[in-house]
Amino acid sequence: MIARSLLLLVFSLTLIGADPALTIYNQNFAVVRETIALDLKPGVNHVRHTGLTARAEPDSVILRDPTGKVGLQILEQNYMADPVSLRNLLAQYEGKTIEFQLNDGKIISGRIIRAGSEPIPAGTNNAQWYATATFSPQSAPGVTTPLIESEGKLRFGLPGAPLFPALAADAILKPTLDWVIRSTQSAKLDAELGYLSGGMSWKADYNIVATDESDTVQLIGWVTIDNQSGRAFTNARIALMAGEVNKQQPVNGRFMMQSGVMGGLGGALNPPPVSEKTFDDYHLYTLQNSTTLPDRETKQVEFLRAGDVKTKRIYVYDGMQVDSRFGNMNWNYDQIRNTPEYGTQSNPKVWVMREFVNSEANHLGIPLPQGNVRFYRRDTNSQLEFTGENEIRHTPKDETIQVYTGSAFDIVGERRRTDYQINHGNRTADEAFEIKVRNHKHEPVEVRVVEHLYRGYSWNIGIETDQHVKKDSQTVEYRVTVKADEEKIVKYSVHYTW
Repeated sequence: MIARSLLLLVFSLTLIGADPALTIYNQNFAVVRETIALDLKPGVNHVRHTGLTARAEPDSVILRDPTGKVGLQILEQNYMADPVSLRNLLAQYEGKTIEFQLNDGKIISGRIIRAGSEPIPAGTNNAQWYATATFSPQSAPGVTTPLIESEGKLRFGLPGAPLFPALAADAILKPTLDWVIRSTQSAKLDAELGYLSGGMSWKADYNIVATDESDTVQLIGWVTIDNQSGRAFTNARIALMAGEVNKQQPVNGRFMMQSGVMGGLGGALNPPPVSEKTFDDYHLYTLQNSTTLPDRETKQVEFLRAGDVKTKRIYVYDGMQVDSRFGNMNWNYDQIRNTPEYGTQSNPKVWVMREFVNSEANHLGIPLPQGNVRFYRRDTNSQLEFTGENEIRHTPKDETIQVYTGSAFDIVGERRRTDYQINHGNRTADEAFEIKVRNHKHEPVEVRVVEHLYRGYSWNIGIETDQHVKKDSQTVEYRVTVKADEEKIVKYSVHYTW
């Protein structure tokens, strides 16, 4: 009898949380970890925790003793994610009479016939919603407006600001977890609570600054953290996960697998506020200093400042332009071979690209994240000018990064086909091109002329004025030097078989 009484003994506990820890992914979710104090008695304990985010995934919750000394058996977990709001208070008092305050201050009574399901825009408080809502008897499918009976008449919408009685003792003000925990012993412990939450993301941005005409630059990196989780985090320890992580995402009530590319962080001249380490098949970047993340706020932290990074300016001429008639069609090789005009239009623009190596010798040398890269250059008056922007992918150390920044003003290209013959009986085709690159700058430049051999996989280049480099199964490149105010002409012929 005594043992049975102990087994049914129930205690309610208030949890005291320590500083939280976050691991934020770039797919709009995070792992939230925090320490909560438990004072368990033998038997069944009722424990309530109100510190969750508004977008917590309750089925991901883990509650455990990190020391492994106390065995916790969670008999039941209830997640209450619908805290007190105007909409659910209307639903709670449906069928009852409450008071409403009109704009002129007059108080009237009204019975809530129907609470309605008119959506309240995110970020709008109750007073704003009441004051600006335009209720209509004709709502969107599945959406109804409040219906109020007042002074013997029915009204769609609220006649004034609703004045509700006092809250019930068990009213939920924040998203809440309610556990029923069985313990075989008395124990005071700091338990670890962890769960997945939506509404948090991060990204990286880079600013690259060059002086005068030098190709040695300073690289500054920022990480931007966005908290839309519905909860503020004070003095949080933050880590950022980089890599391709699969995460099931709900879509119309079902789940699908989603793969995304995460960002990462880099090194610096001085010790940065971020450290990096390999974690499983990913990279984990930890901010060295705790930081506070208010809800609905974006925070930026400088994570990388590297000087004397050597870059190289590259000019690329990819002169083939596909006519818009062909661009949106899935053409096979037979169709392409039998359409002589395919790919013969000329693109005059020469691309400007920046290339640098992510190596220790180049004052970098750790994994860099996917993110936007912006290029600036100081002119002779030390004024900073913007010269281009693009995106880099997640880049391991010792890899080469190429970033397109725009089109050259003083270098132009011209491409024309000089011959095309097809022999259906022998299953062969021959094609020849002439590419011109004109340099209007005051100094010589090297231009990489890229050609796509798009009429088949089996090809052989015959006559050519310059030696090509094979880049892949259908791409060749000619690296040519064009003197100042001169024109360089590249000619070649290609023979296809199938």
